[in-house]
Amino acid sequence: MTSYIDSLVTALGGAGDRPVLRSAEAGTAGTAGTGGTDITGAGLLAMIYRYARVLDGQGLRPGDLVALLAPNRPEALAVRYAAHLIGAAAVYLSVPPATETLARMITQFGPRLLVVFPETAALLPATVTAPVAAAGPVPGVALRLDTLAAAQPAEPLAPRARSGDLAVVISSGGTTGVPKGSRRTFASYDRNVLLPAPAPGRRQLANGKLAYLTQVLVDQTLLGGGTVILQDHYEPAATLDAIERERVTHLFLVEPQLFTLMDDPAVPTRDLSSLQVLTHIGAMAAPVLRRRARKRLGPVIAHTYGASEIGIVSALPPAGHDRPSRFRCAGRIQPGVDVRFRRPDGSLGPRGGAIEVRSPAMAQGYRHRPVEEAENFTGGWYRTGDVGALDQEDMLQILGRVSDIGDTGVSPVALQDTMCSEPSVRYAVLVAEPDRDGWVAAAEAWPGGTVDSAACRAALAARHGEQAAASVQVMPVRQIPRTEQGKPNRPAIRSAAVSGSGVL
Repeated sequence: MTSYIDSLVTALGGAGDRPVLRSAEAGTAGTAGTGGTDITGAGLLAMIYRYARVLDGQGLRPGDLVALLAPNRPEALAVRYAAHLIGAAAVYLSVPPATETLARMITQFGPRLLVVFPETAALLPATVTAPVAAAGPVPGVALRLDTLAAAQPAEPLAPRARSGDLAVVISSGGTTGVPKGSRRTFASYDRNVLLPAPAPGRRQLANGKLAYLTQVLVDQTLLGGGTVILQDHYEPAATLDAIERERVTHLFLVEPQLFTLMDDPAVPTRDLSSLQVLTHIGAMAAPVLRRRARKRLGPVIAHTYGASEIGIVSALPPAGHDRPSRFRCAGRIQPGVDVRFRRPDGSLGPRGGAIEVRSPAMAQGYRHRPVEEAENFTGGWYRTGDVGALDQEDMLQILGRVSDIGDTGVSPVALQDTMCSEPSVRYAVLVAEPDRDGWVAAAEAWPGGTVDSAACRAALAARHGEQAAASVQVMPVRQIPRTEQGKPNRPAIRSAAVSGSGVL
């Protein structure tokens, strides 16, 4: 059996002395970075072989899980690839807000080894019982993988991955509890990262957390013969600087990140001509915001819908944004992906309802979470929790979360579009109130301005009716709260509404 790790070894070997990774200095908030460090294909491959020998010496075997509290560093990629080379599985851990929650997640995932780095050592819960190793100097951790790896030979090792063995666990953000980990075998993960055509000129900026989609994009780029530029976090000025200085061709951002980037005042002064595709993750974004992104950043915006459990379901490439209706959709359903819609009464509807997906790239379930797995993965289908519909072109539209829409039938995406069309509002996110009698609209003003709540309510009434407008609580905020992944933090918005603070 040939898996993605076999193909990766071949690709890196073929790259030889060509740089495949560039660890770019992102700079501090509000400042641009300077310089960076290149790692060649041969250099990364040697690093993988050395770490693989160390992990093998620690007794890691197929079926064992290596968990990483990882920064965006080449060593974090090398340890993961090394685990896969010897047939073991790997998970980049997300970092929920509470340390106790992270500890519970680690216990639930049950790793055979937990790897920390100097940049992430402070995140390590004191109550963790799994064996801990470090890739770099970390006080209190005696097992140094990097020191051991430096003493190992860099000769090739034959990949041991078997198609049916556990390969990858992808962690959720965990804003409403202990993060879940969707699990995939090597055969299943291959379908996420082995693309039909190589893209040797691709220069992918990876400044999102490796725990999420970033790891898939890194794998796809390296497998296709491209180059990955690693930054340790997202910040608008640093991102613009990296695009210009590193001649970035591909970038992906979640909803709030895209909008802070496009609204950055430096955009008109930067050379973004290398950028070919900026993929926007977050299919519930208001059409008015998507139009503004294209106007500000050019015809490079791609829009996708998917989830870590199912991969990409639908996609709208930059060229597809050629008419107003397209800004309301998440593109055409991808080949090989099946989508069906379930009505509130449980029957299937032909054109709309709660979205269920069956995909070749779908996870097998959740690691050690049988109750949630049974609720969400059923009969070969995954219940996304989103409500959608097919438009006249058979493009998929996302109308909102099932939990937000409830029995109202009103789309929070449409309400968000109205809010964000108001001159005083830069960005707004709507979530259902805890009692589900209406919505909370967290609204962020333009710099130096204030949100005109009365004008927002009047616009909602004019477009959606008095009843819908009365159900929306406009809550001005300094900034839309975000999760670790950068998405809108919906539980935080609800909490602020309940407490009456309105300041986030």
